[in-house]
Amino acid sequence: MDFASLPIGAGAGLVALAALLVAAVIASVVLLRDHLRLEQHARTLETEVERLQDRTWRLAESEERYRSLIEAQLDLIVQRDRAGRITFANERFAELMGGSAESLIGTEERPTVIESGLPRIGHDGARVIDEAIQTQAGVRWLSWVETTMAGHGGAPELVRAGRDITERVAAERKLEEARVRAEAASEAKSRFLATVSHEFRTPLNGILGMADLLLDTAPTPEQTTYIRAVKTSGEALLSLIDEILDFSKIEAGRIDLSAEPLDVRALVEGVVELLAPKAQGKGIEIAAFVAADVPARVTGDADRLRQVLVNLAGNAVKFTESGGVGVTVEQDDAGALVIAVSDTGPGIPQDRAGSLFEEFEQGDGELARRHGGTGLGLAITRRIVDRMGGSISVDSTLGEGATFRVTLPLAGAEPACEPAPAMPGVRALIVAPSPFEGPFLARRLEEAGGKVVRVEDAAGALARLRGQRFDVLLIDAGFGDEAVRGVADAARRAGVPRNLVLLSPFDRREFGPPSAAGFDGYLVKPVRTRSLFHQLTAPAEAAPRAAEPRRSRARPKAGPALHVLLAEDNGINALLALKSLEKLGATADWAKDGEEALALAEASLAGERPGYDLVLMDIRMPALDGLEATRRLRLREAALGVPRPLRLVALTASVRRSDEASLRAAGFDAFLPKPFDLAALDALLSEPDTPLRKAS
Repeated sequence: MDFASLPIGAGAGLVALAALLVAAVIASVVLLRDHLRLEQHARTLETEVERLQDRTWRLAESEERYRSLIEAQLDLIVQRDRAGRITFANERFAELMGGSAESLIGTEERPTVIESGLPRIGHDGARVIDEAIQTQAGVRWLSWVETTMAGHGGAPELVRAGRDITERVAAERKLEEARVRAEAASEAKSRFLATVSHEFRTPLNGILGMADLLLDTAPTPEQTTYIRAVKTSGEALLSLIDEILDFSKIEAGRIDLSAEPLDVRALVEGVVELLAPKAQGKGIEIAAFVAADVPARVTGDADRLRQVLVNLAGNAVKFTESGGVGVTVEQDDAGALVIAVSDTGPGIPQDRAGSLFEEFEQGDGELARRHGGTGLGLAITRRIVDRMGGSISVDSTLGEGATFRVTLPLAGAEPACEPAPAMPGVRALIVAPSPFEGPFLARRLEEAGGKVVRVEDAAGALARLRGQRFDVLLIDAGFGDEAVRGVADAARRAGVPRNLVLLSPFDRREFGPPSAAGFDGYLVKPVRTRSLFHQLTAPAEAAPRAAEPRRSRARPKAGPALHVLLAEDNGINALLALKSLEKLGATADWAKDGEEALALAEASLAGERPGYDLVLMDIRMPALDGLEATRRLRLREAALGVPRPLRLVALTASVRRSDEASLRAAGFDAFLPKPFDLAALDALLSEPDTPLRKAS
């Protein structure tokens, strides 16, 4: 069609129609595009719905599995919101509450708590608390673990998981009851042993004391033998009692250790001197050596260390028939004390060495039967050493002796022991047929810078004197009087400027004046380090010191006699004490119980009776015991304003540290253990006032 030939109006209409058509086409295209988009979105939504449905199904399955697992386990589980309302509970918890899990949801039901322990924090940081719950089956113990987790809406909720521990609690309580009963039995045993000890010591005090008094009455030699046998048997029984008591205390864990400065050299040499008479009586020697680098003082318990040494060295003396016993103290690289006790005894079989430190064990059955004993000494020693943080061991070869070695980490309180005088180049000849004393003397002199030659017989000494020059001669009197004097003569002719003879106390009584035998002085075995260097450095022209006179048991009668109040309910012990005081030159009043003692003491304080210089007060007495009598007496002194309080000494058969504390608290100045000897009593009469301590 020719649009140009159409009328003007008709052409405009056609243009409009075309425009409408175009617009319709565009609209259709847009609608089609939107439809396609909606269709694609619908497919996407359908896929997402399917995915969400699948996830919901898996979650539901997981939740069901989770609930099944919860219901299958033995724990009780409950979950609460902030208001305390239950949002979840498993069937076990529901059974505890007597209902169903569904009925508990939304409630605040709680179990009835009968008893509750203190909350604690577990290893994973969760709060743990044990509770006794009242249930239909009775009281049950539950251990609850509390944690926090997100609940519905993300709000934190408290989850408690409880486990039944009733059987465990019952077992623990039974164990605790058994422990309490065992401790009560142990305490009863300790009290029983303390009582029995007192009852044993009381008659022993009479037996040993009367034996001493009999020995002072000039008995015949035969009677003296019998009396000494009685005394030896009594002392052996007393030693057994002490061992049993010590073991009982250690077994009960009641061993107390002090931490005070102690003089190592003095303690060791004192123990060796204590055991020397028994050793020398058997014809063997005992000697000690403390190395120069050992601290002068260490921090520890002197009494317990002394007990260890006495046990070890005493055993060595008991089982050694020839040769001797040596005690050495040195320091190891770590600064610990190493104490070795060696002997030349029979040795210990290898198959018994491992059990030697066990209770009631001894190295050799035949020797044990011959020498006696409980077999507790080494067990006690090991436990004391363990308590002190140390160790103990034994090295032995059968037939060649044994060495017990104790290592103790005792800190030094002061520098090394007092240094020996410097003796550089001093040449010394030691003549001693001994396994320990001779070598120990040589070591001391070598530490001081000396040069030592040691021989073991007189012939060897004479040969050395002919071929060498010496500054010092030390010879043991054990060679016999003639041989010793011959060596001394040869030393003088050889120009030796200092000649010393070694004597035991037995030798000293028979040897006579050392100067008459050609010696410049003497040393008593076992030789103390200080005595050795005193004799070596004394002026050569000085006369030898006379032997210290033996202290007489009877106090000189010159001066006013001391007046003593004795409180003792046992007649035999009172007689012993009164006779002992009489021998020491004192006068005494005897009170048979605490009431009478208190009355006599108060009368003396009031000036109604002569004053007392000393009060000996037995602890266990009828009517009024010694502790209470002393407390009342101290109060009376305080009320009267006495310027010089009475000197009060406890007489006791119990020497535990707890008893010592009670004595101190009651007001005693010292205590005298039963059985006591005259030397200890004599010291009490002559000493000034002292703090509480064992009188010895």
